[in-house]
Amino acid sequence: MDKPVGFLGGTGIEGKGLALRFALAGVPVVIGSRSEERARSAAQEYNTFLGKPLLRGMVNRDMLASAGIVFLTVPADHAVAAVEACRDDFPSGLILVDVTVPTQIKEGRVEYLERKEGSNAELIAAHLPDRVRLVGAFKTVPAHVLAELDTPLECDVFVCSDSKEARGEVMELAKRIPSLRPLDAGPLGMARTLERMTILAIHLNRRYKKKGARYSVVGI
Repeated sequence: MDKPVGFLGGTGIEGKGLALRFALAGVPVVIGSRSEERARSAAQEYNTFLGKPLLRGMVNRDMLASAGIVFLTVPADHAVAAVEACRDDFPSGLILVDVTVPTQIKEGRVEYLERKEGSNAELIAAHLPDRVRLVGAFKTVPAHVLAELDTPLECDVFVCSDSKEARGEVMELAKRIPSLRPLDAGPLGMARTLERMTILAIHLNRRYKKKGARYSVVGI
């Protein structure tokens, strides 16, 4: 049986769609939260929505101990605090997948919130112990589209990390979701580009009065 996929911050919209799609694809899913009651409540809500008991909820410490790959799906501004709170609980070799994109509203427009490290992924990396392998992925796939289970994704997901092995494992996991193609985007520094691509997609949505702009690369 596959080792479960965990969600750090899986009780919010950022993690809901991914958790549901992985569960439907037959991947064991564990929802983590600082509150065990909140984690179990979220898992029960998702199971009720699916009509099947496919997800479990547990406190973050236990989720981290049981999962092989964990998605960090908290709001971007809370990411550093979330990883610092769990620093002592991260097992050696864990793959942590950062999906966050920092944004701000400026003159009525959504803009990228610059990080001195270059990207939110690199900011998070600076606060992680060496035993954790950080991957940036799913940054350009809208959370609300992931949560619309009847909507085929029909897009690419870009995966970046300084660990080639970790990139490969996350890409293999992403293949479990139908109509989603993972692409190897190279080292973690590529998150600088990927996070800004999300801002472009937001502006395209606004320009063309759409809601689900995402990327599909041709010629590969």
